Amino acid sequence: MIDRATVDKIMEAVNIVDVVGEFVNLRKAGVNYKGLCPFHDDKTPSFMVSPARQICKCFACGEGGNAVNFLMKHEQITYPEALRWLAKKYNIEIQERELTDDEKREQSDRESMFVVNEWACQYFHEILKNDVDGMAIGKQYFRSRGIRDDIIEKFQLGFALNKRDALANEAKRKGYKPEFLVKTGLCYERNVENANSQEPTANSQLIDRFAGRAIFPWLNVSGKVVAFGGRKLDAATKGVQQKYVNSPDSEIYHKERELYGIYQAKKAIVKEDCVYMVEGYTDVIAMHQCGLENVVANSGTALSVYQIKLLRRFTPNIVLLYDGDEAGIHAAMRGTDMLLAEGMNIKVLLLPDGDDPDSFARKHTAQQFKEYIEANQTDFIQFKTELMLKNVKDPIKRAEAINSIVRSISVIPDPIVRATYITECARRLDVEERTLINQTNKFIAGDREEKLKTAEREEQRQQGTEATKDQAPEDTSFYRLSFESTVERLIIQNIIRHGDEIIFSDLEAEDGSTVSLNVAQYIDFDLGQDQLSFSTPLYNKILREAVEHSEDADFKADRYFMQHPDPEISQLAATLGIDSHQLSRSFERQESENDLRQRIQHLILDFRMDIVNQHMKEVQRQLKDAGTDMNRVRELMEEYKQTQELRNALARRRGSDVIV
Repeated sequence: MIDRATVDKIMEAVNIVDVVGEFVNLRKAGVNYKGLCPFHDDKTPSFMVSPARQICKCFACGEGGNAVNFLMKHEQITYPEALRWLAKKYNIEIQERELTDDEKREQSDRESMFVVNEWACQYFHEILKNDVDGMAIGKQYFRSRGIRDDIIEKFQLGFALNKRDALANEAKRKGYKPEFLVKTGLCYERNVENANSQEPTANSQLIDRFAGRAIFPWLNVSGKVVAFGGRKLDAATKGVQQKYVNSPDSEIYHKERELYGIYQAKKAIVKEDCVYMVEGYTDVIAMHQCGLENVVANSGTALSVYQIKLLRRFTPNIVLLYDGDEAGIHAAMRGTDMLLAEGMNIKVLLLPDGDDPDSFARKHTAQQFKEYIEANQTDFIQFKTELMLKNVKDPIKRAEAINSIVRSISVIPDPIVRATYITECARRLDVEERTLINQTNKFIAGDREEKLKTAEREEQRQQGTEATKDQAPEDTSFYRLSFESTVERLIIQNIIRHGDEIIFSDLEAEDGSTVSLNVAQYIDFDLGQDQLSFSTPLYNKILREAVEHSEDADFKADRYFMQHPDPEISQLAATLGIDSHQLSRSFERQESENDLRQRIQHLILDFRMDIVNQHMKEVQRQLKDAGTDMNRVRELMEEYKQTQELRNALARRRGSDVIV
């Protein structure tokens, strides 16, 4: 793990204009820089970069943060990977700290599996390039498919020797543990009695899963090798039912969560604001070679919600690109309702009979392929309408087809898009629009009811689980919020912006000495008198750290939190720390100590008022449930009266009229 001193060194060296400028065309705008936001379809420059504060923010979609946040979002990488990217850029040597025993246990297996997979990827690739059999068999296969050497390098394609234990023996010779060869799925055990074992026994023999196959490494969105696909070569596929063998699910690989080619495609997807979905490895590779790089494959399985959400991070626009036979049509229909439910805009393109994306890409240039797609792609609802109603004469079958189409429309979350599709379908199907609207509403209402029932069942299950646990002592304090209030957010915003600024000078302590309190210390002191805390754990962490560092001579709250090693905190600090008119410190209105103190005191009173109001609502609810239990009613009435008096006292302190 990277130690804090190294993190601080990296953050001090970073120039956010240089970092963002590698991905966004920036131009000077006063003391700041601006450009088109890379995180949404920006038509006018709304992405601002502040060199003074070392942060960026889009004032249209709200994305922003420091250089680390930007890289994590733009490159879809983890926090440590972003730090290493910056360290490499600024020639800073990474100092890793020793992990605790718990951290080692948590990370050891996963990291070991990644290391083994990375080695195996290089091993297969080197066999393909340098081994006699690798070049004669493996490389010849890729060349027969028209794959150039630069594409082989780009996708790190490889070849596994036909010997059943070649990789296993080489891995053990290099010092890799057999257990991780099994856990990653690179090998399996020969012994029948140990077939289900996750760890090889001393007497078992490891067998290479991919022996004699062309190798397609799977890289996750961060570029780590998570799995492999192996293809039997053409000469060996006759009579073989399973041309492809894939890595089994493991701690680091779940097929329903990964997409082949996502790492190589992610930048192009963002740039083109569109992704092409194909079925196989060679389809992805051929389209890259053709010049179309915004393409991924789901490898013949139905799309999952995880995969859709992954794509949705890059673009809402997807084109399902399959061959025009029955299998291609079936593939185009799978998972489409889930795509629509996630707000994806779906187009479908079935290639001419006899062509799949691989063969079509090899016959055409990127420009020709793009032009063909633009000219022939069909909106999914239109595609489904034409497909399901083609040559259908039977009224019952026609009604079933229309219901299926309306069912797909009903899952679209955007009401305007949904209404547009209904109008279009009414025209195409020659059905009254009102009829389609009513049926759509029935589907929507049914889905909502099912979701409510599911939520109720889950709540009952949770309550049942909680009931079996030891009951915690009753908390008689009602000073708790069960929601994140606007006031909480404003208080945290002031801690981030002004946490280090003094608002009480020379206060007399109990021992006669004088002390000063800054914003963070005063908020902590005031809330602590009644053991109050925020409803959001992250807010409590921010306040705690601001107080802990208040005695540091160089502590500046905004800089500390905007450069915080926790990306969630630095992201929040960037969001709350600046306004659209406030990127430059030179234009900020300087507040007096008295003005800032009054604002903080008023916010704390508002916070207390929120808590009291919420408690009064809770007491009212309990009164309704009390029924004829008069003892309980009297207790609640007395509690309500005391709470009301407290609320009126708070109102007077805020300068308001008494609230009856």
